[in-house]
Amino acid sequence: MNAVLPRSRRPGAMMAMFIGAALTVSPSHAEAAPEAIQGLSRYCTSCWRNAGVPVDRWVDCTQEVMVRLLERVPVGGWPEILDDREGDSHREFVRAIDTVKKRVQRERRFRNVDERPVSDSRIENERRLDEQRQLVEHASRQVLTGRQQQILQRTGEGFGIGDIAKELGTTPDRISDEKYKAIRKLRVYLEDMDNENV
Repeated sequence: MNAVLPRSRRPGAMMAMFIGAALTVSPSHAEAAPEAIQGLSRYCTSCWRNAGVPVDRWVDCTQEVMVRLLERVPVGGWPEILDDREGDSHREFVRAIDTVKKRVQRERRFRNVDERPVSDSRIENERRLDEQRQLVEHASRQVLTGRQQQILQRTGEGFGIGDIAKELGTTPDRISDEKYKAIRKLRVYLEDMDNENV
């Protein structure tokens, strides 16, 4: 009797456990077969628990593993699957568990994806930053001197105090002082605007 079922005659998942048990019961393995099936089932359950597979999927996943074993492991190899950790049957068993586990985890990941269009938070952040920049530019024109505007603009572009001082022909201390005054003026102006809008 051919122990491995061809893919074209693959049994349904609901029958996998029964067919697996029936196939493994031969005169030489009659006593070990029920224990082997139970051991494989317990091993699978432990794997599903550790992998975070939902409890309601454990039976289906175990049956899928059994179907894969029916397709790939000879009848005589079932009782040795858990006993011989170095054997081909055990490797096939672990491979089947891993395949089923990864498929279920992928399904969960993709099932949680909402199909409605999602706004890109980067676009929202860019819009908010652009509004804030425009507000600061408007406030700068209202309350800062031309030199203070220039210092803040250069600072925003990444220039250091020393570089700005060289460009404007003055000392770094003077630039630092002007920058502090400009920021203080802007803060007061923007706070006053907020208070008016409340």
